[in-house]
Amino acid sequence: MSPSLTCTSISFAWADGTAVFDGLDISFGPGRTGLVGVNGSGKSTLLKLLAGELTPADGTVRVYGEVGYLPQNVTLDTTLRVDRALGIAERRAALHAIEAGDVAEEHFETLGDDWDVEERALVTLGELGLGHIGLDRTVGEVSGGESVLLRLAALLLRRPDVLLLDEPTNNLDLYARRRLYQAVSAWPGVLVVVSHDRELLDLVDQIAELRSGDVTWYGGNFSAYEEALAVEQEAAERMMRVAEADVRKQKRELADAQVKLARRKRYGQKMWDSKREPKIVMGARKRAAQESAGKHRIMHEERLAEARERLDEAVEAVRDDDEIRVDLPYTAVPPGRQVLTLQNLGMAYHARVEGILDLRGPERIALVGHNGAGKTTLLRTVAGELAPVAGEARAHVPLRFLPQRLDVLDDALSVVENVARFAPDATNNRIRARLARFLFRGARADQKAGTLSGGERFRAALAALMLAEPAPQLLLLDEPTNNLDMASARQLTSALESYEGALLVASHDLPFLESIGVTRWLLMEEGELKEIAPEDIGVPPGF
Repeated sequence: MSPSLTCTSISFAWADGTAVFDGLDISFGPGRTGLVGVNGSGKSTLLKLLAGELTPADGTVRVYGEVGYLPQNVTLDTTLRVDRALGIAERRAALHAIEAGDVAEEHFETLGDDWDVEERALVTLGELGLGHIGLDRTVGEVSGGESVLLRLAALLLRRPDVLLLDEPTNNLDLYARRRLYQAVSAWPGVLVVVSHDRELLDLVDQIAELRSGDVTWYGGNFSAYEEALAVEQEAAERMMRVAEADVRKQKRELADAQVKLARRKRYGQKMWDSKREPKIVMGARKRAAQESAGKHRIMHEERLAEARERLDEAVEAVRDDDEIRVDLPYTAVPPGRQVLTLQNLGMAYHARVEGILDLRGPERIALVGHNGAGKTTLLRTVAGELAPVAGEARAHVPLRFLPQRLDVLDDALSVVENVARFAPDATNNRIRARLARFLFRGARADQKAGTLSGGERFRAALAALMLAEPAPQLLLLDEPTNNLDMASARQLTSALESYEGALLVASHDLPFLESIGVTRWLLMEEGELKEIAPEDIGVPPGF
């Protein structure tokens, strides 16, 4: 049989009873599939079920072919040699022994037919931009992004029939992402990738969307999916408007019918009181009128109930695409106003800025470069978290820094209490009114920060910084879209569109940087900061 993955009526719940799937049916065949959905919809859980790392409470998972799985959080023993991390250490040792003249039978059994194992490993590392690593170094000598690619290289060397990737670009720089994109484009078998990376998802053949425990299929890549979704939503909104009009109509007809029935009842009572007809005739007419009135009322009530049911269905089909709305006039920076000065700045880990670099007015500056080049070090130095080794970093306006870890929040405090820490003079009502613009309304604002989902936690941290007093006129963001679903990323873009201050954003997400209107690009390379043209972004030398 050709390689495939099939889930039949699978159910799964976490230990606390939270249901993730209840009777889910889904199948993946040859080709590349992008698995999408909001944070918490069960994408990573489904991949773990497919990979055999979790067992469904009910139903079956059938796998035809060997499966390779790259989890979202890659952890490798830092003491491992690279060849052992790649899974080729024994075969490589056997090959070297045979080449050295040792013809023991066990070496040939270990090596099998894989005589080019070392050559294949070096070629695979080179294709992923890891040719400089070598097979004898240890994992502890490579960066976090390189360790993700190293784990992918191990999977590619195994040549599995099915490849499962969970957020593979999260910790990759621009250059490493290009290598991964190339590997995905060339994949010949079954591939299922969970990602929020638009460029990666535009390489797939189809999209499977997980929503409320069910899956909906869309042909084509992510761009085609978005177009189809827009058409669906337009139709759903039309149906909702039709259903709303029908409910109003049925309410009017029910009210009109009740008025008519009340008049008829008053007329019958008048006839009864005046005794204009024989009692037996009036009694029969009254019973007939009551029966007719009851049927008429029931008919209109049923029509109204049906109309309300159609409205509920129509409302359910329309997605909740709430956007963050920010109105922060005090964050505005006049054009030409000096915001930040970096002068002969020497930083920790040997990062530096030669000469003088000025940021002026409401500039939107992208900070790009390889993993480990010093981008986070620069942001932390500007924010005052790290002291300069030499020179200075001087901010001329109030600033705030949102780190990758989102550790600006106190998990033991509610969202309201966290924001109040940054704006101690603001009243509770004022904080709540402004938090509503960040989609924390009512009881949601009273949730403990420690219970928030990834997207909610990001919104809460962003709210705390942007609602701080004094209002930040320079906002520093470090990889803000990491682990955000598409809806949360759109909400972030919406918030930053409304922000009138200056931005300095470190990110490997080019579509996001372009969406927020970046005006300057700074490249941190080998610890040195320099300005580059937009057309030079994202193309590694010699690629």
